[in-house]
Amino acid sequence: MMPPTAAPAAAPNPTPPPAVQAKTSHPNIVILVADDWGFSDVGSFGAGYATPNIDALAHAGVRFSNFHVSGSCSPTRAMLQTGVMNHRNGLGNMPETIPPEHVGKPGYDTVLNHRVVTIGDILRAAGYRTYLTGKWHLGSDATRLPVARGYDRAFSLADAGADNFDQRPIEGMYDTARWTEDGKPATLPRDYYSSRFVVDKMIDYIDGGAASGKPFLASINFLANHIPVQAPDSDIARYAAMYHDGWTALREARTKRAAALGIMPENAPMVMMATTPDWSKLSADERKAAARVMQAYAGMATAMDREIGRLVAHLKATGQYDNTVFVFLSDNGPEPTDPYNRLRNRIFLNIEYDTSFDNIGRRNSLSAIGPGWASAAASPLSGYKFSAAEGGLRVPLIVAWPGNAKIRASVISNGFAHVTDIVPTLADLAGVPLPGGTWDGKAVEPVTGRSLVPMLEGVEGSVHGDAPLGYELAGNAALFRGRYKLVRNLPPIGDGGWRLYDIGADPGETRDLSAAMPDRFAAMQADYRAFAQENGVLDMPPGYTADEQINRYAWEHQGRKRAIQAGAVLGGILAALIALLWVWHRRRRARNSLAGG
Repeated sequence: MMPPTAAPAAAPNPTPPPAVQAKTSHPNIVILVADDWGFSDVGSFGAGYATPNIDALAHAGVRFSNFHVSGSCSPTRAMLQTGVMNHRNGLGNMPETIPPEHVGKPGYDTVLNHRVVTIGDILRAAGYRTYLTGKWHLGSDATRLPVARGYDRAFSLADAGADNFDQRPIEGMYDTARWTEDGKPATLPRDYYSSRFVVDKMIDYIDGGAASGKPFLASINFLANHIPVQAPDSDIARYAAMYHDGWTALREARTKRAAALGIMPENAPMVMMATTPDWSKLSADERKAAARVMQAYAGMATAMDREIGRLVAHLKATGQYDNTVFVFLSDNGPEPTDPYNRLRNRIFLNIEYDTSFDNIGRRNSLSAIGPGWASAAASPLSGYKFSAAEGGLRVPLIVAWPGNAKIRASVISNGFAHVTDIVPTLADLAGVPLPGGTWDGKAVEPVTGRSLVPMLEGVEGSVHGDAPLGYELAGNAALFRGRYKLVRNLPPIGDGGWRLYDIGADPGETRDLSAAMPDRFAAMQADYRAFAQENGVLDMPPGYTADEQINRYAWEHQGRKRAIQAGAVLGGILAALIALLWVWHRRRRARNSLAGG
């Protein structure tokens, strides 16, 4: 089925300020970070739903089809902010997924450490205005919020996710939704919807500082499409006729579209994940509910795209569009976690949310696409979020600078690229220096990424050449070298064994070359061991999985929360009893006094 006709982008602010962009070689920079979008979750990468505004940026610039991030959000965001590998910037693991044995170990701070410099720091020192809105998830104390890490203004969320319609946390994970503005607790507006709000706030910041004439950095970090999957009713309704054929059919359709677009090689082999449920074995009601979740997911993506279009329209109206570098990416692959896959979860969530069919994807829902649709969202790749498979690490990247003739337009780059490359790329485009081994008089980690500007300007292949680049998160690990990838995935995605793939010809990781190429296999294993030693990578405890650790984190959190609540109730009862005893005692003394008088 063809996607619905794209809705026009919303109009910009009715009375935009006059164009005051300084006549400078320094461009504005807009970083657009999607949350948990899979490789083919953009129209110009193969999605069947409407993302016309992101696609317009793709056609104005370069699409990277071989771009890699981390398997989870915080490590990616830390590398995106710093250009430094996650074990060296403090995000060897996240608070929600770190095993107790690793807490406090070097590189496992679970927050952005103070040995790195952010892109906000770098550009502010070069005279930029620096703004951030949306998800942060890199630390919540006063020294780690965005305004302490290089941003002039910031309205940010310290948690992994939150409700998209209300100032409400993901129930079971957090007590509150920790939103702050400029480092102080903040209140969301009554008509809040996450994607609209983070763009509204960013436009306010940009306009508020326009009179300075300085270029700006705008880092916009959407909650879409993180759990809970929620979208406006009209956006869900436009996809009502779609997704009834199931995730296997969608995965195949997206694979064909990605090949037709030139994003993937023709006839690249594809496999379904072993953890993907069999659509044909679901009941009619289960298939109906599953289709509705994916309709909400598509609606959430389209709602986010509409807000990007509104920002772009505003920049055009204020004369700033041509001199703006746009970077769009996802923080990791699609989320496979099903919050309802355990009985105790279902009991709790049925109390906290309206889980009826009619409310799927709406206010007061906790909807998730699960492993079936996640497999389709990553199509034609294998795996998804948390894994080191391509479906967990390879995501869409778009870089455009509409007014710069040197940056190619409507081009696909197939060369390997990495999230640590974004900071040096932006510094290169902005004409500002990167920090060396020191910053503001103290030692810092040097940027390890490489500028992608040669690839943006037409150089074929990768700026990394044949240099090895290692990665590890929660036991899932990879080593990239040229077109080859050494990879290990723990259960349930893998068996803990190492495999070797040619991800240029076989991005779906279907043919293990370890036996056919033993010398390369051994050499890349040695490369990985060197990376792990240099970066202080720790082995995972036996039996560890990220999914189990998240559930353990949630239930431990709930146990503490319920204990506090129970203690408050018991304390209230005890206080009431003491008060009653005190009143009874006073009245008894009064009666005795009268009797004695």
